[in-house]
Amino acid sequence: MSRMQDKIFNCEKELTLSVIGGKWKMLILWHLGKEGTKRFGELKALMPGITQRMLVNQLRELEEDLIVDRKVYPVVPPKVEYTLTEQGRSLMPILDAMYKWGKNYMETAGLNPKKESNN
Repeated sequence: MSRMQDKIFNCEKELTLSVIGGKWKMLILWHLGKEGTKRFGELKALMPGITQRMLVNQLRELEEDLIVDRKVYPVVPPKVEYTLTEQGRSLMPILDAMYKWGKNYMETAGLNPKKESNN
């Protein structure tokens, strides 16, 4: 059951933001969508500012929302891989558009991403 099942949303935009919103989910989706299947440690290395606990929580929510698939291999030590579901892949055009918008905004506003704080 999706964690969204019992929530009430005023509009579809609110639902979308609830599924992909937050500091880390879009980055997780971006890496899985652009680079393919990743293990936990690989995702963690791609996002140095995220804590292990936060990455676990974000992946669980994305899995519950049927955006990310988690595959556990019966080996020792445990091997777990994350990949986008079909529903997750359908978000890539949205993330691409957000990336292009952000890049354009950064250039026109004269912003430098290297000067950002740890956000």
